[in-house]
Amino acid sequence: MPLFVIFRVALKALGRNRMRTALTMLGMIVGVAAVITIVALGTGVQRTLEAQFQSAGTNLITVRAGNFRDGGISQGMGSSPRLKADDVDAIRGQVPGARYLTASVATRDQVVAGGQNWFTRIEGADVELPLIRVWDIEHGTFFSPTDVNSAAKVAVLGSVVRDTLFGEGADPTGQTIRIRRQAFKVVGVLEAKGSGSFGQDQDDAIFAPYTTVQRKLRGRDGTNISGITISAYSVDDIEEVSAQIASVLREQHKLLLGEEDDFMVRTQEEMNDMLTETTQSMIMFTLAIAIVSLIVGGIGIMNIMLVSVTERTREIGLRMAVGAKGRDVLWQFLVEAIAISLVGGLIGVGLGFAASQGVTRFVRWPGGFTFAPSVPLYAVAVSAGFAAAIGIVFGFYPAWKAAQLDPIESLHFE
Repeated sequence: MPLFVIFRVALKALGRNRMRTALTMLGMIVGVAAVITIVALGTGVQRTLEAQFQSAGTNLITVRAGNFRDGGISQGMGSSPRLKADDVDAIRGQVPGARYLTASVATRDQVVAGGQNWFTRIEGADVELPLIRVWDIEHGTFFSPTDVNSAAKVAVLGSVVRDTLFGEGADPTGQTIRIRRQAFKVVGVLEAKGSGSFGQDQDDAIFAPYTTVQRKLRGRDGTNISGITISAYSVDDIEEVSAQIASVLREQHKLLLGEEDDFMVRTQEEMNDMLTETTQSMIMFTLAIAIVSLIVGGIGIMNIMLVSVTERTREIGLRMAVGAKGRDVLWQFLVEAIAISLVGGLIGVGLGFAASQGVTRFVRWPGGFTFAPSVPLYAVAVSAGFAAAIGIVFGFYPAWKAAQLDPIESLHFE
């Protein structure tokens, strides 16, 4: 029997039981739609994370205070008091690949201006911070090296703090704010930047010279710094520069061979890789669930095809009695199973596209970043191919069983 005739007969048979055919397709539709939606959302999450890291700065290397032991008791990461401003100078002088550097000292406190107040993060930094983070100034200027050297009480506001204390879009340059009853002069406002790499609001902060935060806000014992942020000249140099920084800091802190570091050096790529790995693990987990639903859909196809073989036993016997061969019957039922799977898969692809776009309309990524899921072509091809493969795998047994029927017995089947 020609293949074209086999296809026509198979599709005609499916058309006679449209409701059952549609319900049989449902498992495949849901499974493929779930796969497409998950892949689309996963791609969107990955691209948004990459955009966040790009907004954080270029070729970043961060150094943070490490663990500190007091009487044999570990105080945890970030507790070491041995990271100092001298370490910044040492890195600047001994690591030629370090382009920009800034010390970092952070605290949180209540800020008052006029009749308004706001609890926010006060971040002490050096003058090169905007160059590292690629930040633009909306009003005024950033503080100067003279301000850092003299521990001047000057401040640069994030847009959220400015909007809260002085009104949305205002220019508070030259105005005074009070932190711990100390007057700080506002010298500038940063442009809005949105969320950082780990979800923190970069605009909800005040930036001041790190020396000012050390001496005026942290007290006499506040001589250590909590971190150093470095921008390398090139992304290709990041690993080498990181190794050189670690070597300089070990020498600065007089750590002996075998002693663990009392600092942490992290690169932008490492943090990106960690977040990407976590995201991909979650995607693979949910993808596995979607694949299980595809397999369940395949089992449903097998079940319905076996029922169809039983219902059409007399029809099969009649076809074989007038000259149809076993392979013609096998192909007919196999084509029916593949058609159910493939059509269901294609509908699932369209439904997955629609679902991913629908999620985009209702989900807003924090920080103003655009969340734009996209479906790679390989995902569509793999989903459609997998659907067809399930039709072949789960449709073969019912088709084979139909081909093995005895024509005489089939004609007498009630």
